[in-house]
Amino acid sequence: MSNFRNSSDMTKPTTTSGDSVKNDKKKKSIISNIFNRKEKNNGKSDKDLISRREIMIDIERRFAERRGLPQAPAIRKGFSDRNFSKRIEGLNLSSLDMPKRHLPDIKEFRVFVATWNVGGKPPNSSLNLEDFLQVEGNPDIYVIGFQEIVPLNAGNVLVLEDNEPATKWLALICQALNSPRDTSSPSQPPVDDSFRDSKNTSNGSGLHFFQKSNLKLLSKNFRVDSGLVKSCNCSADPSCMRRRARDIREFMYRFEAGCDEDAPVTNFGGGIGYSTNYCLVASKQMVGLFLSVWVKTELVQHIGHLRAASVGRGIMGCLGNKGCIAISMSLYWTNFCFVCSHLASGEKEGDELRRNSDVAEILKSTQFPKICKLPGRQIPERILDHERVIWLGDLNYRVALSYDETKFLLEDNDWDTLLEKDQLKIEKEAGRVFKDWKEGKIYFAPTYKYSHNSDSYAGENVKSKKKRRTPAWCDRILWHGDGIEQHQYIRGESRFSDHRPVCAVFTIQVDTSLGGRGRKAFSAIGSRIPLDDVIPQRHSFYDF
Repeated sequence: MSNFRNSSDMTKPTTTSGDSVKNDKKKKSIISNIFNRKEKNNGKSDKDLISRREIMIDIERRFAERRGLPQAPAIRKGFSDRNFSKRIEGLNLSSLDMPKRHLPDIKEFRVFVATWNVGGKPPNSSLNLEDFLQVEGNPDIYVIGFQEIVPLNAGNVLVLEDNEPATKWLALICQALNSPRDTSSPSQPPVDDSFRDSKNTSNGSGLHFFQKSNLKLLSKNFRVDSGLVKSCNCSADPSCMRRRARDIREFMYRFEAGCDEDAPVTNFGGGIGYSTNYCLVASKQMVGLFLSVWVKTELVQHIGHLRAASVGRGIMGCLGNKGCIAISMSLYWTNFCFVCSHLASGEKEGDELRRNSDVAEILKSTQFPKICKLPGRQIPERILDHERVIWLGDLNYRVALSYDETKFLLEDNDWDTLLEKDQLKIEKEAGRVFKDWKEGKIYFAPTYKYSHNSDSYAGENVKSKKKRRTPAWCDRILWHGDGIEQHQYIRGESRFSDHRPVCAVFTIQVDTSLGGRGRKAFSAIGSRIPLDDVIPQRHSFYDF
């Protein structure tokens, strides 16, 4: 055993002090080489990461400038500080093409609204609308509705609609709106000779204003091309906008130059003393109902989505002797709806329920077609979907009192007590009709029913109780929606029919900002940038 131990000890290698020093140097050189490689690799990686980080900051800055967002401060921090990229890490690439919120640019426009039941009589040469329509403040929009422009007989209701009176009313309105405002005799505004009836005009005067063969040409003489205002005016396509602007300029040139050579001489366009302040953008007739909308010429380019609808509520609940006409349009980025109606007549107890039913059916059945071409923009199809709604017409609501009781209150000018018995007020407060609608305070006498060419109510000169009518506020104007303020609610004093005309003046707020146009334009620009090629995926910001 001792020998074995000695032999093993003899075979064990012996290390000198010199060998141990060499081994230590070799280990140190290997370790230093390893660390040197790591330092080189780490240095290169840091440069790459910093370079990519700078690229990302630059890309983000560019998109922030394009979208109008606040830019991230370009402060260089240590790469070990992961907080520097919280904004980048939370960036959702899909939000780069999202619509940008815009602050509306609200402007106020004055709107004149009038309603008149003309009792089936066509206008004559002595009728002058200038005193009635020319109000202070020069309204931007005129909305004028008529009822019974033709007699409501079987021929007009069932056979063929007579549009001759409608065109005559258009001519009178156009002359009143575009005639000079500062006249030498304000109490008696001048009437153009071209508005005289053919019976009262000499044969040498040329074409007569109410000559039947020229009615269509006369209507075209001051009507906007329907294609301009019916079309969608919110397209972001520059070529469409330029084409629309060109068409409007051509129309205005024709309008101011006197229009068609074959049209009757009316002095509307370029005649001496007349200016083209207002032009017709929409009109529609349904038997005796007639509604027209006029705007200042400079606003025509901002009118779009013009549509019209009608609902019959007359004979058999569907014919047009009663019912409504509705016109929908947009002014800049605010949509309007104007409703002109003639509701069920009668002053027997319970007749107000038929009028309530007419209103409910009109709100339910009126439907406008879809014409907007801008994705994401909702153009209203129902009356109550509009932002600004004005309802005018002969609503036919009566006073829930006897004729003698009503006459006694009228003689005392006690309109407040009389208004407490107004059927529309009663039904509205009970929530049975026009819920959430508003009406201005009434400070004028009942508008129906007057004797022919007289200031006396019809019952005062009638012995038969069957022909007697209790005076009532049949003719009304209401509105629905925010941004509407009423300044006037008055009646006219023309003796032309058994109704007195009623008018109101409003200030209405309109959003005139770029709105969706700017958002759509940005979306189209952003969609052309190949984002996938320049921006890494959100989850890989640290995986370089």
